[in-house]
Amino acid sequence: MGSETRSLETRSPLKRSTEEKKEISREAALRFVLLLGVVSLLADMTYEGARSITGPFLGELGASAAVVGLVAGFGELVGYGLRLVSGYISDRTGRYWAVTFIGYVVNLLAVPLLALAGRWEIAAALMIAERMGKAIRNPARDAMLSHATKRMGRGWGFGLHEAMDQIGAILGPTIVAAVLYFRGGYRFGFGVLLFPALLALGVLFLARLLYPRPRDFELDPGKLETTGFGPRFWFYLAAVAFIAAGYVDFPLIAYHLKKVAIVKDDWIPMLYALAMGVDALAALLFGRLFDKFGFTVLALVTLVTSLFAPLVFFGNFHNALLGMSLWGAGMGAQESIMRAAIAEMIPANRRGAAYGLFNTGYGVFWFLGSALMGILYDSSLVSVVILSWALQLISVPLLLIVKKVPRQ
Repeated sequence: MGSETRSLETRSPLKRSTEEKKEISREAALRFVLLLGVVSLLADMTYEGARSITGPFLGELGASAAVVGLVAGFGELVGYGLRLVSGYISDRTGRYWAVTFIGYVVNLLAVPLLALAGRWEIAAALMIAERMGKAIRNPARDAMLSHATKRMGRGWGFGLHEAMDQIGAILGPTIVAAVLYFRGGYRFGFGVLLFPALLALGVLFLARLLYPRPRDFELDPGKLETTGFGPRFWFYLAAVAFIAAGYVDFPLIAYHLKKVAIVKDDWIPMLYALAMGVDALAALLFGRLFDKFGFTVLALVTLVTSLFAPLVFFGNFHNALLGMSLWGAGMGAQESIMRAAIAEMIPANRRGAAYGLFNTGYGVFWFLGSALMGILYDSSLVSVVILSWALQLISVPLLLIVKKVPRQ
């Protein structure tokens, strides 16, 4: 008995030392995720605040409705397509911080420069530049986040980041709305957004100083054994493509709510704010569940949240509230679990390219699905709902297949 006690006492200091190191590493990873979460919060305040008024601002400068729609659509298409290139460059060069900085500078500083635009052509160019900046920095940033989330749970880490991101998405338009309420004007609104933009860049610089090598968080990041991504990734990308294609964009939902007069005009942005709040909470909840149960959670969430379409398009005011809540929950899952899943199936030195390909595919199919449902809306609302529902449901068996496909 005495010898066993002495043996335990002899081993305990080493055991405690190892546990303490793991705990310190976990705490450092959490601080890193929180710092990038603050950057995203401030960044979303900046560009989501601007996006809430860019449409009427272009109109004020003389752009037609067709131009506004074209600029918005082209900006999103470029913003997603460019991620494939930036992700590849991040992996190829290993300069994740540099690519992230370049992207954030372009993304954020384009917003306050809108206050100086005197022609709609200049404003349109700055709007597209803002989307390009976001495209440049997202794959590299997500790759760095993936290392830190290894220490705290992929789903929880990405969910926490998404929740902070959405807080900024709520605050930004609220600040701009306050500026307009006090008759500050669009240009003054863009000018005010310079402050969160500069704060975001400052916090990003601090994160770079404190954590120059985020890859060190992942003690065993894995080695690349093949030149491709493997069948698991491609099945997953196919499932995500169907989800994206079937997810109705909010502008079409807002158009419908106004057309049928289910809610008053001033309630439409409030419904969007409700969806963003649900998005933040859902990201945290689903992130935790993903860490425990894996892809089954994403399949179940998709099954439930696909019900938003009939509720929003066929229901009354209360159904619209429930439908927008489900829409927000689905967005929360897409922005947290979907990103976390990439880190689980791709080696560390290929994640930038994987995130770039994932985002590009998601964006292209979102654009195609939104365009098709917009065309169908004028002829058959039932067709819109059926198409939205069917496309999302197709992804469920694909996600279950992903769960069964062995890792590389």
